[in-house]
Amino acid sequence: MHVLVFGAGSLGSLVGGLLARAHEVTLVGRDPHMRRVREDGLAIEGAIEAHVRPRALTDGTGERADVAILTTKAYDTDAAARVLSTGEYDTVLSLQNGLTEERLVAALSTRVLAGTATYGARLRDPGTVECTGTGEVTIGSLSGGIDPDAERIAEAFRSAGMRAALAEDMPRRRFEKLAVNAGINGPTALADVDNAAVLAGPAGDVGCAAAREVARVARAEGIDLSNADALRALERVAEATARNHSSMRRDLANGRRTEVEAIYGAVVDRAAAHDVDVPVCRTIGDLIRAAESDGRDG
Repeated sequence: MHVLVFGAGSLGSLVGGLLARAHEVTLVGRDPHMRRVREDGLAIEGAIEAHVRPRALTDGTGERADVAILTTKAYDTDAAARVLSTGEYDTVLSLQNGLTEERLVAALSTRVLAGTATYGARLRDPGTVECTGTGEVTIGSLSGGIDPDAERIAEAFRSAGMRAALAEDMPRRRFEKLAVNAGINGPTALADVDNAAVLAGPAGDVGCAAAREVARVARAEGIDLSNADALRALERVAEATARNHSSMRRDLANGRRTEVEAIYGAVVDRAAAHDVDVPVCRTIGDLIRAAESDGRDG
């Protein structure tokens, strides 16, 4: 299978690199990372060790592939869709944070699938990505049910030695992922702590409250996600990534733009549409915006 990974940062490089063990892979990312991959290949270190030589580009205009996997930050979704619209793909699979798939559906004529990835990844140096923990990629249709395209892509992941599963309940899983993101990202970024901190203590109390609010919003939208299920998902991911720095924590620490709108903004907006009160997510979002603004101004 020919796979294009659009947004080859940490997760995109790891996913694309692992797929390159069995498939033709094109990475689209930024220099100097892409330049080093072109020159020396991509080194995967950590929990999985490999060295592969995918094609590496900084411009994905006019490309063709069986599937395009989108791993950009959520705030880059619209720009990524404009580039992807110039190419030819049988399917686009989003592994992004937030609820971005509807924007892709509106911008692309290609079929869009949703997915989650629990592999831990850290871009250590140009040309080197560290796998900080093995996980699973889950793929499914936005409307739920059995999907042949999702099965075909999941099998491509498996043939490259990755764990991949099909999800017939992807509408529910999207909100479950949002609950995990809301429960981990903001609290760990604001408190400057590892993901393990949301398993207990003050950060855990805040994280659990945020996850419960997302579950309430999901139920208001007709999706069966209980508070208990949202909290179990949060605990499962926090345990699996206990020593990791969340992406929002890294972004704040480095003065970069965060995905606050894709996570907390999305929760607040959807809550407002159903008259659901989400004070914890609203407060976390406001504090992240303030910290982000201060860090970028400084």
